[in-house]
Amino acid sequence: MSADFFLRLMGMVVLAVVGWRVGEVLGSQTEELVYRYILVLSLAGAALGLLLTPYFTSRPFLATRRLIRGMPAQQLIAAIIGLVIGLVIAALLAVPIALLPDPIDALLSFAGVVVFSYLGVAIMVMRRQDIFNVIGSRRLVGRNGGGRANGNQVLLDTSVIIDGRIADVSRTGFIQGTMLVPRFVLNELQHIADSSDTLRRNRGRRGLEMLNKLQKDSTVPILVTDMDIDEVREVDDKLVLLAKQIHCAIVTNDYNLNRVAELQGVTVLNINELANAVRAIYLPGETMAVKVIQEGKELGQGVGYLDDGTMVVIEEGRRYIGQTISVIVTKVLQTAAGRMIFARPENLAR
Repeated sequence: MSADFFLRLMGMVVLAVVGWRVGEVLGSQTEELVYRYILVLSLAGAALGLLLTPYFTSRPFLATRRLIRGMPAQQLIAAIIGLVIGLVIAALLAVPIALLPDPIDALLSFAGVVVFSYLGVAIMVMRRQDIFNVIGSRRLVGRNGGGRANGNQVLLDTSVIIDGRIADVSRTGFIQGTMLVPRFVLNELQHIADSSDTLRRNRGRRGLEMLNKLQKDSTVPILVTDMDIDEVREVDDKLVLLAKQIHCAIVTNDYNLNRVAELQGVTVLNINELANAVRAIYLPGETMAVKVIQEGKELGQGVGYLDDGTMVVIEEGRRYIGQTISVIVTKVLQTAAGRMIFARPENLAR
């Protein structure tokens, strides 16, 4: 026997009994009609119970269960908290309302429960993001007050996840605190991975793979956070405002995001700047071995690269394309794109 059929039978019996009692009351004036009233109203109650019971029992229950199952956890928690707060306020107001005469006190008490429960749920659900952001920022900031960056957490942006070097950096232990990946960054990665453009799709998939690798291999925790800034739409703007709100640094290799964040007082950990800082330093007059792989822009120049990606421009190096030669450094130039070394072949410098 299904639960729906069982509820229909129960409703049929209950409403049939109700119809019986109503028939007795209505037919009490005329004894010859009492049985007719009882019969008609009992049958009507049984029919209504059989037909309408699911609409007041199982179907509202199933609809509520589907609603709760599809509701985000944050929204559900906010609704429960709002309901509890509304009921507490209504209970506190019920004390002075009880001093009023009947039936005003009962009506106002019931109205207070309904109104304050609704207001509590509505306010908490509508403002849940701001409330949870405040709670989250207090928890994340901990003892680091003021406007200082929180050294225990860092925010990862989309570009640094796709780049992938953050996985190697995290394994070295240079980043000590928790790495936070906002949900909107994860959504952007998924959007890029679903792009119709092959290059963007490959970049998005690489980002998702790097994030999975980070979660498996990193020596520090990787957390996906639901904290968001609803007032803005751009991911970079959301990151900067969120970093200001929870007082933590942003890890990126995006030059524009770097500058915007610094202008707003947010600490930025730029992977490119870190890579440039740890490259080997060569001074004019030192020698090195480099393979010439292509022509330079100027006549007779050759170009090679060191293991860390530093470009070496070799004067009179065109004739050595495809060869590994010893060169003498003549000048080192630091640019926004990285370090560039100018050199000439050692055998020509003698």
